[in-house]
Amino acid sequence: MAEPLDTPDQRIAALGLVVPAPPAPIGNFCNHVVCGSQLFISGQGPVTSDGTLFTGKVGLDVSVPEAYGHARLVGLNLIAVMQHVLGDLARVARVVKLLGFVNAAAEFAEHPRVVNGCSDLLREVFGEAGLHARSAIGVASLPSNITVEVEAIVEIRPQSG
Repeated sequence: MAEPLDTPDQRIAALGLVVPAPPAPIGNFCNHVVCGSQLFISGQGPVTSDGTLFTGKVGLDVSVPEAYGHARLVGLNLIAVMQHVLGDLARVARVVKLLGFVNAAAEFAEHPRVVNGCSDLLREVFGEAGLHARSAIGVASLPSNITVEVEAIVEIRPQSG
């Protein structure tokens, strides 16, 4: 009988993922702020560890399945920030809230399906603690013409010991 996957790190490994270094901010801001027991993560985009950036307008030159994958990559980048800040993903008590922006064609109406890529990954990695409140909205453009951007608020556990 297989052992249950009890930790976020075990779940990430089972998904065949590798947590990258957190992407650097592209402006005069930091990628996170800790305030009390909350971690506020600045909007992250679909950038790979080698710097590849996914761009385009969803519903025009990017399909919903492609954009879903981009949002899943954004989720991995959010996890990278969590890992960098907390040192141990087990310190994530709860993913509280996501705000997702989709670079969408004017008539596009499936923003939630795109941002589900990020939400689904966080739920797979953190289990019930990954279930969050969320907004998913369409915008006329995003920085560098990226397809999707998501910011997060995370409740953190104090360090043990």
